Amino acid sequence: MAAPCYLGWDFSTQQLKVIAIDEQLRVIYEDNVHFDKDLPEFKTQGGVYIHSDRLTVTSPVLMWVKALDMILEKMKSSGFNFSRVRALSGAGQQHGSVYWKKGSIHTLKNAPSELPLHQSLKGCFSVSDSPIWMDSSTASQCSALEKAVGGAQHLASITGSRAYERFTGNQIAKIYSQNPEVYMETERISLVSSFAASLFLGGYAPIDYSDGSGMNLLQIWEKVWSVSCLDACAPGLEEKLGCPVPSHSVLGPISPYYSQRYGFSPDCKIVAFTGDNPASLAGMRLQEGDIAISLGTSDTLFLWIQEPTPALEGHILCNPVDSQTYMALLCFKNGSLMRERIRDNCASGSWDAFSKALSSTAAGNNGNLGFYFDVMEITPEAVGIHRFNRDNQKVVSDFPKEVEIRALIEGQFMAKRIHAEKLGYKVSKYDEKA
Repeated sequence: MAAPCYLGWDFSTQQLKVIAIDEQLRVIYEDNVHFDKDLPEFKTQGGVYIHSDRLTVTSPVLMWVKALDMILEKMKSSGFNFSRVRALSGAGQQHGSVYWKKGSIHTLKNAPSELPLHQSLKGCFSVSDSPIWMDSSTASQCSALEKAVGGAQHLASITGSRAYERFTGNQIAKIYSQNPEVYMETERISLVSSFAASLFLGGYAPIDYSDGSGMNLLQIWEKVWSVSCLDACAPGLEEKLGCPVPSHSVLGPISPYYSQRYGFSPDCKIVAFTGDNPASLAGMRLQEGDIAISLGTSDTLFLWIQEPTPALEGHILCNPVDSQTYMALLCFKNGSLMRERIRDNCASGSWDAFSKALSSTAAGNNGNLGFYFDVMEITPEAVGIHRFNRDNQKVVSDFPKEVEIRALIEGQFMAKRIHAEKLGYKVSKYDEKA
């Protein structure tokens, strides 16, 4: 009998990725489909459509389905043994949503194995282009939601976040207000993660707690939908969302479609998919007290916390690993682009020179501190360059180059710690001594 293996899927913004691991967690296969390059017929840029208002951003649902067909065919052509797969799960870009037309459940359950899945499902979506995380067209819906529940802080106390334009509840509210007939024709609303799980399950997969807490709809303490939030967004919404489940739930066996077309074992289990950020916490095996920081175009900080305090800045999500605890997520827009500008100005564009300058200065920077925001920051909402000397006096002129570099780095990390503590992160005495 062939050695067991497990598949992990990532339905991200620009591509679909798959990885297979064996029981020792060794990678035995990986591949991807890049939406722009490999599926040019959809004419996406960066996997998305940016609409004329520059606020609305969507992705075609069928592109995601066709990408799955394509990557499975590539695996089949390479000789991949699907019968070895004991279970599969995955992640999807957070905040994207998929709208299944009435009757689609029957098509999903009975898709003929002779056809690629995208051909069977082409008539199943009441909204053909899914709103995704990059969308910022729902400002009026956000204001209405916060007002309906008693303000931004009260909404954060219920759902873990104040109203955000990309969050799914506000996207649903926009669809209902602009196209009520489309909303009424919708049988089920999935997140990208639960949509992806549905494709493998051959039925509507439930939304998991962790990804569900990025919707402005889930009561993060009780793990049930908030009636007041649902009612503020659209009528009859609870039925269209289904019941949320723990992020590690086994949803059932794989659809017969995959056994017949690719040779998967009928016993292959589908584990609930979750959002990409919760999946990062799970994949990095964070524990209570740990912090992970991604230094990208935007810097992202996420951490495992026991007793969160939801605030107007940042997000509290249900922990995908332990449903009784939480994860905090903070995003800082002035990330690597800000560091690169200071590198160019103070270190002649060289990271080596930047690192040497940083090493040449003492921790604490002799009391000199800076906060650097080229563009309006998310956390906190601020812009501009703000320098302070050891006497806490604001300094307008530049620091010396090596002081400027350390002020930038220490300022960025100090801000991350301050805002993490506001959300409930506690620095232990051991950490302070270290």
